[in-house]
Amino acid sequence: MFGRLGLPELLIILFLALIIFGPGKLPEVGKALGRTIGEFRKASREAKEEKPAEERQEE
Repeated sequence: MFGRLGLPELLIILFLALIIFGPGKLPEVGKALGRTIGEFRKASREAKEEKPAEERQEE
């Protein structure tokens, strides 16, 4: 349904974010988004590592 985002779509999103948040808040929003993505990746990596360990304990 939502294919890959191309350059025009990313530019529109960036422009809208600039209008909504303003140039002063945009770095803070980007930093918060980056932290959120990093925490999500870390949690998913830990879940993947935890799953095989649980499977080994069941055997």
